[in-house]
Amino acid sequence: MLDPSLVLGAIPNPILVLDGSGDIGYANPAAEQFFDSGQAVLNRQNIRDVVPFGSPILELVSQVQRDRYVVSEYDVDLGSPRLGERLVDVQVSPVPEKEDFVILRLDERSMAAKIDRQLTHRGAARSVTGMAAILAHEVKNPLSGIRGAAQLLEASVNQADRELTRLICDEADRICALVDGMEVFSDKRPIERGPVNIHQVLEHVRRVAQAGFGKNVRFIERYDPSLPPVYGNRDQLVQIFLNLVKNAAEAIDGDPGGEIILTTAYRHGVRLAVRGSRDRLHLPLEVTVQDNGPGVPEDIRPYLFDAFVTTKPQGSGLGLALVAKIIGDHGGVIECDSRPRRTVFSARLPVHTTAVDAITADEIGEQA
Repeated sequence: MLDPSLVLGAIPNPILVLDGSGDIGYANPAAEQFFDSGQAVLNRQNIRDVVPFGSPILELVSQVQRDRYVVSEYDVDLGSPRLGERLVDVQVSPVPEKEDFVILRLDERSMAAKIDRQLTHRGAARSVTGMAAILAHEVKNPLSGIRGAAQLLEASVNQADRELTRLICDEADRICALVDGMEVFSDKRPIERGPVNIHQVLEHVRRVAQAGFGKNVRFIERYDPSLPPVYGNRDQLVQIFLNLVKNAAEAIDGDPGGEIILTTAYRHGVRLAVRGSRDRLHLPLEVTVQDNGPGVPEDIRPYLFDAFVTTKPQGSGLGLALVAKIIGDHGGVIECDSRPRRTVFSARLPVHTTAVDAITADEIGEQA
């Protein structure tokens, strides 16, 4: 029989086992290295002794000891004079047969990864918003004058020159259409939101896709039927996932084994940090669109949600920037994990408030 300590020792992530009082009962070698202390020293300490004062980890440990389900939190700062700058993702799990015992697992992240993950798409969307406002004012109005002048010239020139004036008009129209497509980014009006059944949205998207661009694609649906409603705008959510599904279908175009997997799940305890604030977003609803295409080229992955970044020969590069903008308007986040034969876009969205209240009431009833 394999010794469990050998397995834990081989895991590269720091792992601590804590009892009901928060005392450390076990630390694997990665934890010893992370905290710069041997296991004998760590075993004489409490979790409060090794993490900064008021760390969210203490609250997470108490929550898991109380509620007995897995909780995760991203971008937790464990920096201290002794440890230096340390940013980690945290997962706390209950030990099934040991009441109040929990397993604390840390996944260290670099500062660059923090900047990349902390709602990166919102920064991209904000840059496009400013660009759209400038283009609408500084480009579109002069283009109207250029087009009007070309039309006046067209009436007084010969046939050969009319082809040139026509070209001026066509190019002016093309640029105006591009600016029109970007003006949606400068719309700062609050969106109308309410409870939305995300499965009805995804079913509508699937039907539209299979009736057109995705007719040769195999769709697989892995839904959590107990999922509460999203707090969002139905039409905009359809636009988001139709865009993601269309991209996935184009990525596997011509592949007879091409498939798109649509997944929904409720992620208990998943919270994300908000840049410039101590608040944490509670985004438990996860919707993923996965395809088995060739994957996103590595050189553009960090810029995938920026405007004008595209792998399509005829693409404008505004589709994913718009997706990021709309999800940001919903208070959500979107991420992409891509490698050959597996590209996953994961959107995390907020629950409608009444659904949160109902879930809380059910949990209280179960505990009573």
